[in-house]
Amino acid sequence: MTPKSKNAELGLFIILTSLFIAALITCNLIANKFVSINLGFKTFIVSAGILPYPITFLITDILSEIYGRKMTNKVVISGFFASMMVLLFLWIGSQPNALESSPVSNETYNTVFRNAWRVMAASMIAYLSAQFLDVRLFHFWKNLTKGKHLWLRNNASTVGSQFVDTTLVICVLFVGEWSTAAIIQAIIDGWTFKMLCALIDTPIFYMTSSFLRSKFNLKLNEEVVL
Repeated sequence: MTPKSKNAELGLFIILTSLFIAALITCNLIANKFVSINLGFKTFIVSAGILPYPITFLITDILSEIYGRKMTNKVVISGFFASMMVLLFLWIGSQPNALESSPVSNETYNTVFRNAWRVMAASMIAYLSAQFLDVRLFHFWKNLTKGKHLWLRNNASTVGSQFVDTTLVICVLFVGEWSTAAIIQAIIDGWTFKMLCALIDTPIFYMTSSFLRSKFNLKLNEEVVL
């Protein structure tokens, strides 16, 4: 392994980690807005935060495939601490009164971020559970198939982890606020939408993994060691 190749492997790891954390934090910041997405055969009522969330699972699958379980779990933990820091500064930002000339008033700030604590608490509970489960399931299927069938571990790991994520988030946020029927429907809509996203990103996962294996000269089931 040449120093140049090692730098490329490390550089890509840092880029993927950065994209993962950016997508994760964006999910939390826009999660309070609910939107309607019409795909023709069905209209989904979902949180806007669900839109960038599939990117986090695609990135952890790529990291798991190329860098292994240990390094991927470190990225998951990094995302948790980054989110906690954002939450801290959202709270700090709410403490001083806004100036009269401020384009954002106290009321506007609090309206946008008033549910940040609950949203991020729900998100982090679901996030840690789902992401660690996703990584564990990914490597379970990877070991079982001896590194073959990328589509299987990409989708099989996501099915279970996204169901856990969706259920935990909806339940923590809305138990006692919404009816049982509304909560169940929200879980079904959220999970189904995420599954469609997982199917869409499967070709991206295939192409990216194949390219990186070729670039880093990795054999089947071999992983980069940083």
